[in-house]
Amino acid sequence: MKKKTLLLVGILFIMTVLTGCTEFNKPITSDSEGFWNEYIVYPLSQLIVKTAEFAGGSFGLSIIIVTILVRLVILPLMIKQTKNSKAMQAIQPEMENLRKKYSSKDQKTQQKLQEETMKLFRDNNVNPLAGCFPLIVQMPILIGFYHAISRTREIATHEFLWFDLGEADPYYILPILAGITTFIQTKMTMAGTAGQNPQMMMMLWIMPIMILVFAINFPAALSLYWVVGNIFTIIQTFFIKGPELKKSGETGKAGGGAKK
Repeated sequence: MKKKTLLLVGILFIMTVLTGCTEFNKPITSDSEGFWNEYIVYPLSQLIVKTAEFAGGSFGLSIIIVTILVRLVILPLMIKQTKNSKAMQAIQPEMENLRKKYSSKDQKTQQKLQEETMKLFRDNNVNPLAGCFPLIVQMPILIGFYHAISRTREIATHEFLWFDLGEADPYYILPILAGITTFIQTKMTMAGTAGQNPQMMMMLWIMPIMILVFAINFPAALSLYWVVGNIFTIIQTFFIKGPELKKSGETGKAGGGAKK
């Protein structure tokens, strides 16, 4: 079930990306056609432009403000996703016991395994698909915002702090910050699970490196968006998973002490 769920999320993610990829280099305007442009990218683009007007014409400040606003809007979904993930994690030992108990691959045994697994979900008020729905809703919003920044031509003509928003950061400060904050965000998100899953440990390093490489080559406006979004997620995760992060840190120290 978990593999099917991940496959579904992956397919939806790819479809969402491809929806806008064909027009990624085309400026977004009121004349842009299609559901993706009219109801997601253009409204977000206008939100950035209007916010810049209230921010003294600073598109850099506008991106920061709108990034925080977008993250606040989807915050309830992200909290729900995190809580469901924690609930699923809590019953993993029981699920593993069921897999061992019904390890035979014959149809009758596998059917019994599914029945017992669903009963375990019901008894613990866990919905295995609940963690996917918030993710599915978030993706079009976040990717749409990414497209809005890339395709709003007014942004490319403005400066913010030491960089041009339409050009890559010449000092690589934003890309480095984007990579570091992605690493911290990923590590915090994986607290309590990464040590048990080698694939997740790989993602802990792969994601920051990918973001760093992209940020070096992409316009600084996008790097700014990544950094602000990552910082927001780090703060959010700290408050949601505080006790779990503390426990994970203590476990890490204890493990280090034991090795000595």
